[in-house]
Amino acid sequence: MTETGERKIPRRVLVTGASRGIGLAVAERLAGDGYAVGMNCVCRVAEAEKAAQRLRAAGADCAVFQADISREQDVQRLLDAFCSRFSGIPEILINNAGISLTGVLPDATDADFDRVFGVNVKGMFLLCRGVYDSMVSAKWGRIVNISSMWGEAGASCEVLYSASKSAVNGFTKALAKELAPSGVTVNAVAPGVIRTEMLSCYSEKDLEALRTETPAGRLGTPEDVADAVRYLVSEEASFVTGQILGVDGGFLL
Repeated sequence: MTETGERKIPRRVLVTGASRGIGLAVAERLAGDGYAVGMNCVCRVAEAEKAAQRLRAAGADCAVFQADISREQDVQRLLDAFCSRFSGIPEILINNAGISLTGVLPDATDADFDRVFGVNVKGMFLLCRGVYDSMVSAKWGRIVNISSMWGEAGASCEVLYSASKSAVNGFTKALAKELAPSGVTVNAVAPGVIRTEMLSCYSEKDLEALRTETPAGRLGTPEDVADAVRYLVSEEASFVTGQILGVDGGFLL
């Protein structure tokens, strides 16, 4: 600590699903703000490493960790590797990794259910459990879960995805109550229609219809979501917990 009480050592951040889209935008934003950032991905390692190299060239402290967060052994290995690289468990956890599934419910298989909930819900659970004791002991921590507006409203032909994100919201609120006395905040960001690869299943005509439905008159960007995350992990948000922050351009109004 400095004489003015400022912390010299940058906060340690783990961002899951950080090779592209929202996760990459969050990693870039927080690395640019001076945080030490661990970027997790499961398969696009080369893409993540390329981004990390770019960030390191700009002076950021970041590293890439490959792990399937739906697997308990992978999560433990991820946290061990993070701790070794950054000399401690994450102080800020961004649970961004997620997968979607489009189609009518009868076409969904048991394997589809297990995979969607495994990544979107179990992965979040495993990582939150992994950082829990450290954050409580430190009396400080930030957890931000990336949800979706469909976790609140539900989306036709995206039943499993909507249900998994609804679970994220309930988990967020309950854990926020549990951790608030320890100085740890837990919040979620619920993006609307964001220009990422998740929209690749939509035609330009469909995207234009979604843009028209959005009161803000445009589709969102990964950077829009990253800015919301940046606020929630900051000291300015120390009295904000258990919230589901919509970043949807007014879509659900």
